[in-house]
Amino acid sequence: MATNCNPSETIKQRYRVDRRKIAFLRFIIEAYDGLAILTTLDSEIGLIELRIAPGCVHDVETILKNLKHDIMMEKVGIEEFRD
Repeated sequence: MATNCNPSETIKQRYRVDRRKIAFLRFIIEAYDGLAILTTLDSEIGLIELRIAPGCVHDVETILKNLKHDIMMEKVGIEEFRD
């Protein structure tokens, strides 16, 4: 499911996750081609950002809900990490 979307149309969501699970989470998210891109913002505290393709928020939230049994994750607001 590849998409050709303008990056300004993507939805950004930030999470704090178990830092030891970032690579695993990236592997799972990016295995769904075109769904979302995971960027590590701060590996020390496990802060990641998901840039989700338009129309894919529900799919990403379903995947994350299923992974919560195996990975600690907490959604955080963007305003909490502004300079």
